[in-house]
Amino acid sequence: MTTPPPQHRAHFDFSISFANGGRLHGEGVRLDVPRPDPGADEIGILLVKHLGLALVSEVEIRGLRIVQEQHRGSRGADAAAPVPGRVIDLSHPIEAGLVTYPGLPAPIITPHLTREDSRAKYAPGTEFAMDIITMIGNTGTYLDAPYHRYEEGGDLASLDLSTLVDVPAEVFHLRDSWSADHRGIDAVTLADRDLAGSAVLLDTGWSSRFGTPEYAVGAPFLTEGGARHLVEAGVQIVGIDSLNIDDTESGGERPAHSILLAAGVHVVEHLTNLEAVPARGARFTAAPPAIRGFGTFPVRAFATVSTSH
Repeated sequence: MTTPPPQHRAHFDFSISFANGGRLHGEGVRLDVPRPDPGADEIGILLVKHLGLALVSEVEIRGLRIVQEQHRGSRGADAAAPVPGRVIDLSHPIEAGLVTYPGLPAPIITPHLTREDSRAKYAPGTEFAMDIITMIGNTGTYLDAPYHRYEEGGDLASLDLSTLVDVPAEVFHLRDSWSADHRGIDAVTLADRDLAGSAVLLDTGWSSRFGTPEYAVGAPFLTEGGARHLVEAGVQIVGIDSLNIDDTESGGERPAHSILLAAGVHVVEHLTNLEAVPARGARFTAAPPAIRGFGTFPVRAFATVSTSH
């Protein structure tokens, strides 16, 4: 896979004066920039665009530093086009014994027809392997359909493929936006973009713990308010690279699942490699098999970056 070009962000303090009176101040601000050497005037313009301000008379930038750092999706500060034609795999491989979610059974893979046995059934030089996999639907990187949460909800076979394939991706790179004391991703964190019709992908960095005991404890999640905001914004898919879209340590309630799936918003959990996906401009695909009477199943989730972005 081709390595994407480096990205840069500006770190600074600012003061903004308005033509009709008033001032706005900020400290320790970070902003995506399209190249490694923007000046203070350019940063000022990008800041005004990002904040959506009007009637600005003056912008003062102080303590400006440009740092090589992954973009977070600042408005009005789109980077130079990523390397075209990339396909970015966002799925964990499934193998026998894989522990996805503590307490759920790991997949078991056994042969139905071995290559050795097949040689007696086919022409010389022709052989096949046929295997059986026994696993719970919640294995690896998987998608939840409404039936997973609601008895009368749509099952996997009922899902509209157009809402699962080549969906515009809005990636929120949040690795420095949550902590052990504040694990929830709130609506305010997701409020700076137009998300209608998109796949919102939450990059928390938690997937680095996948397959270890640490993956099950203290994981970041989407709050009830965050889920309501995404439904109101009209998103099609919400994905996260964490243990669960909900907080599994707060009791048996699952507000994010309940709100999203009731609204027909697909949920994809246990994503990985989201740091490789640009904040904007990618397309997301995560289509499960069309299984009737089933609510969740693994997907080969991936993002693509086309030549037009």
